[in-house]
Amino acid sequence: MPFSAAISTAGDSTRAVDEVCTRALAELQGTPDLALAFFSAHHADEADAIAQALQQRLSPRCLMGCSGEAIVGNDQEIEHNPAVSLWLARWSQPVDMEPFHLILEQTSDGVSILGWPDGLMTANPDNSAILLLADPFTFPIDVFLEQMNEDHPKLRVMGGMASGGHGPGESRLLQKDQSPIEGAVGVLLQGPLQVRSIVSQGCRPIGQHMVITKGRENIIEELGGQPPLVRLQQLWKELSPRDQQLFQQGLHIGRVINEYKAEFQRGDFLVRNVLGLDRETGALAMTDRVRVGQTIQFHVRDAETADEDLRALLQIDREANKARPGGALVFTCNGRGTRLFAAPHHDARAVRQEMGVLPLAGFFAQGELGPVGGQNFIHGFTASVVLFE
Repeated sequence: MPFSAAISTAGDSTRAVDEVCTRALAELQGTPDLALAFFSAHHADEADAIAQALQQRLSPRCLMGCSGEAIVGNDQEIEHNPAVSLWLARWSQPVDMEPFHLILEQTSDGVSILGWPDGLMTANPDNSAILLLADPFTFPIDVFLEQMNEDHPKLRVMGGMASGGHGPGESRLLQKDQSPIEGAVGVLLQGPLQVRSIVSQGCRPIGQHMVITKGRENIIEELGGQPPLVRLQQLWKELSPRDQQLFQQGLHIGRVINEYKAEFQRGDFLVRNVLGLDRETGALAMTDRVRVGQTIQFHVRDAETADEDLRALLQIDREANKARPGGALVFTCNGRGTRLFAAPHHDARAVRQEMGVLPLAGFFAQGELGPVGGQNFIHGFTASVVLFE
């Protein structure tokens, strides 16, 4: 098999690393090209030792990883307890891998991100992708993604923000035999590898899509010539009692990424939160910048909708591609798991139920990375799934 994965719930870091290495190497039967490791905060103090032990035991061409509030491995999502998860890849054809470590530094030109991979200059988006793991307290992920979208359009960035820490230095990253406490670690993959991305934002549209006719910064002042509050009052009357309940629990806005499409469906919207309404003017504030002419649609979210959305996107991918995936990475929000679903292990098992039993690893992130409509974004309450053929 070109991929393998293993998870250990041992509380002792040395034992946990030994268990995952033994199991994953036995399945792979060869030296891995790429190794990804994720570990709970229980093991964070041993991050340096974990990095050194993994590098020595596996000898991969590239090793990276990070800490997570909860850890995903195969069909399990381990919450509140110690866990180490390991995922290995070994390609039969040569795949170019360029590891990198990005940091924020003060330069003569101001604050800049340093450490970009050289291969980005000639990377072809059709056969390239970046896996990225970042510290939420020391790395400006929005700045990085904006620069990627502008300078390297359609080159996918997938991954997540390390979690489990409460301030700078508490979340740990892994790169080769070291454990950085700041910035972001990543790998630029290029070559004959087939990588697919699914971003399940866990929302369902309600009502009809509308065009922003007046707005500024993050404020929508008019939708189709009327204040958003008026539009919402009209929408409320059309909703079922269940949707009215979800409306009250939390309302979201999906803005269309590609305005040139004739119809909009799942995956065409970037979902953001509603911050509030001004009852005097009827204006609406959201967690994104707005632009006149943008198409938006209101969305709601709950466990049932999140399950439906993830499975629907997996099924769409399965029907659109002849080749079944051989391995998967799952970067899911730390607001999902048992905080959202009635039963544990939801996202990991949904992926395996829809795509078949395959080596899978990941973690609960403090922000998930993945492309929507051909552009890269950071998401919340999302499951970002990377599928490798």
